[in-house]
Amino acid sequence: MTGLLAATTSAADKRAAFRAGLASGSIQRLPGAFNPLVAKLIQEIGFEGVYVSGAVVSAELALPDIGLTTLSEVTERGRQIARVTDLPVLIDADTGFGEPMSAARTVTLLEDAGIAGCHLEDQVNPKRCGHLDGKAVVPTQEMVRRLRAAVSARRDPNFVICARTDAAGIEGIDAAVERAKAYADAGADLIFTEALYSTADFEKFRAAISIPLLANMTEFGKSELLTAQALESIGYNAVIYPVSTLRLAMWAAEQGLREIFAAGTQAGLLDRMQHRSRLYELLEYERYNEFDSEIFNFRLGKDQ
Repeated sequence: MTGLLAATTSAADKRAAFRAGLASGSIQRLPGAFNPLVAKLIQEIGFEGVYVSGAVVSAELALPDIGLTTLSEVTERGRQIARVTDLPVLIDADTGFGEPMSAARTVTLLEDAGIAGCHLEDQVNPKRCGHLDGKAVVPTQEMVRRLRAAVSARRDPNFVICARTDAAGIEGIDAAVERAKAYADAGADLIFTEALYSTADFEKFRAAISIPLLANMTEFGKSELLTAQALESIGYNAVIYPVSTLRLAMWAAEQGLREIFAAGTQAGLLDRMQHRSRLYELLEYERYNEFDSEIFNFRLGKDQ
């Protein structure tokens, strides 16, 4: 039954692996998982980690990414995903769901959920998608208090606290770099440089910041879509693909539903569907069946 109902790797070991990965010199690739099954696929294919996007948690609830989701909703989705994968899970904790004390509580709940790390951002609350215009950021010292509270609440020193700055598109890249330095001084382990435009921007951050850096390669945003190899050569330590799997799935679902609506059957879609056998393989269905037959392979005698 080992590794069947839940991953075998402990939360502590996943956090240690994430720390080691960030220090390894090899870029850590973390695609977004919109549910636990996608997380199993991410692990099977060979990525280094799993990302849980706040925008995706919101979208799944048919809500825009403007801070409407709650700490409990985000934590529970993170728990469900972390449970099924041996990979470290990094989760989007928005602005910490309130004041610095709320950011501290956020860290404790995410630790309890088996998450390997979270990122907190310097936007005002309620926040908005990092690649939209009209964002606003809090003063640097307010974000520093948010981060210090989060760091102080951490019980496992390997739990990664990532500071995201949205300042580049608002105050300019030089101001964003200065913020990142302050966030590193406040105890952040990783800096998430949001909505940079070009390779030169990423290089400027790398030259100025001494701690690990994370890049966001989201589609249809402000950043040029650089390869993982290009980001690694610049010196970035991690890259997320936050909404890619949801966008792929929703595009396919919409196309399929429209065809069923128009044709009255899904017969023409079968070659675009995951086969039942592949789903069962991913779910490890056969191992469950073996386990079940091992339990119920006896009969009770008259005396029992």
